[in-house]
Amino acid sequence: MALKIKAKEKKLKFSKDGPEVYRYVMVPDLYSTLDQEKVIKEAAIRSGVSEGVMQACWKGAGEVIKAWATEGHSVALPGLGNMRFGLSAKAVADVNDVKTSLIRTRRIVFTPTVALKEELASTAIQITCYDRNGDIVKRVTSADPGTVEETDNTDDNGVNNGSEQNGSSTSSETVAAPTISGETPFDESTLATISGPDGAEIRYTVDGSTPTAESSLYSEALTLTDTVLVKAIAIKDGVSSEVASKTFTKNGSGDNGGGFDTGS
Repeated sequence: MALKIKAKEKKLKFSKDGPEVYRYVMVPDLYSTLDQEKVIKEAAIRSGVSEGVMQACWKGAGEVIKAWATEGHSVALPGLGNMRFGLSAKAVADVNDVKTSLIRTRRIVFTPTVALKEELASTAIQITCYDRNGDIVKRVTSADPGTVEETDNTDDNGVNNGSEQNGSSTSSETVAAPTISGETPFDESTLATISGPDGAEIRYTVDGSTPTAESSLYSEALTLTDTVLVKAIAIKDGVSSEVASKTFTKNGSGDNGGGFDTGS
């Protein structure tokens, strides 16, 4: 078993007025998403119970985890780790300035077990390199142990600790997450703007998926016409930031997205 990575030669621009240059950008080469039914079927086979029983257990466990996590508990996920809800918020000096609008994002924080982190850290890496024409030019395989960074590096005060699993600092390689701004809720339409650190390119999605180096490149404000979850990352020198997200809600809309106008 190995983690598969794609390194694609892409044209990047590191400053507004600077030249475009080619760089090899690495992204996970993910398999297709395994839906709930397939996971339940496989779990039923491995445990020796019927799919109906497994389905009922799956649903019951999901409801319990969701209820307890939203009540503020850190809830165990069998064999995987713990899940809790967290947040990222601005700090203020005056207690009179404390308000809910200071909360930038609500997060689902997953903390893996030691066994899971050790397995991930020891898994071999396979990198397939593609040039700008899409041709494979090199393959790299390594079994060197790696470090595992958890999904949330902030303490309970929202301060970034900037540390990896091996305790080494990552401050020199981190990229600040972009900021997503715009009016919400809105009536007919609204503009979503995304800003990031100097010299970084912004990649974004509007379908709820996690943005990667291959996602849409942000160049101008997005015109939104319905409820949409916008996610974005900043990329600089091949290093990606954490994901920033913001939900833009249309008044009277009951769905979770789809209202995006490219303006073309």
